Amino acid sequence: MNTDLNLATLTTEARNPRTTHIDQVSTLEMVTLMNEEDQSVPQAVAKELPRIARSIDEIAARFARGGRLFYIGAGTSGRLGVLDASECPPTFSVPPSLVRGMIAGGDSALRKSSERSEDSKEQGALDLIAACFLRDDAPDTLVGIAASGRTPYVIGAMEHARSLGALVISLTCVAGSQMATLADIAIAPVTGPEVVTGSTRMKAGTATKLVLNMISTGVMIRTGAVYGNLMVNVQPTNQKLVDRAHRIIAEATGVDREVASRLLEEAGSVKVAIAMQKLGVDRSAAEEKLMAAGGSLAGALA
Repeated sequence: MNTDLNLATLTTEARNPRTTHIDQVSTLEMVTLMNEEDQSVPQAVAKELPRIARSIDEIAARFARGGRLFYIGAGTSGRLGVLDASECPPTFSVPPSLVRGMIAGGDSALRKSSERSEDSKEQGALDLIAACFLRDDAPDTLVGIAASGRTPYVIGAMEHARSLGALVISLTCVAGSQMATLADIAIAPVTGPEVVTGSTRMKAGTATKLVLNMISTGVMIRTGAVYGNLMVNVQPTNQKLVDRAHRIIAEATGVDREVASRLLEEAGSVKVAIAMQKLGVDRSAAEEKLMAAGGSLAGALA
């Protein structure tokens, strides 16, 4: 696939006529222009909701069969993928291997830009191979992220994932991109020209974060990590999270904070504590109920 194209044709690289004078206005006018441009981002994401929903359902189905989710990108896109993946273990008590973020240039590129790394299709494929993508016993999913929809590093990884028969999803901010042609599901909130020409860490970055929030949170809801709108898989690993765990147990069961604290100590987890209280059973019985329901608290209580 030819990745040499005129970037000036991309909407993410176009000059925004509303901000051509942004360097000459007052600071208040400057940030007002930024804010006004940002208001178009949720509207762009809204147009992609059917494809986001389909992605969530497809990924959740693969999780049920032991699959994992990989994000891969370069620059801002890669950092956003790594950020979303890194927040899944503490929020939903899943292993770090379940949702994994990969960035061109490796982890050092999270802090220090590594622009040249994104130009190699071969390296994208090699990094995915090194990560043992699509194990023999599990159907993994790859989400390729690039505002421009044409980053070679990401395209190389997507081509490799596609050759293995994996589910491949593209997340871009332009319509009709090269990445979209490689994807089973193409998500493309078209955010248009940036406030500062080509600075896709702005509107495109915001849209990307919104979509990734939906994907990871939606998949976790579908796989039983949320009860109602309560974060019942939270890991109480610091004072803030212990307090949150107590409040979740109290909210879900109607007990006071003192009883919630005791339940958490006895149960070892928020989900088991709630099951114990609502079903009137001990820890072992609550764990058996949850296991039989595939980890779903709603299923165990039903």
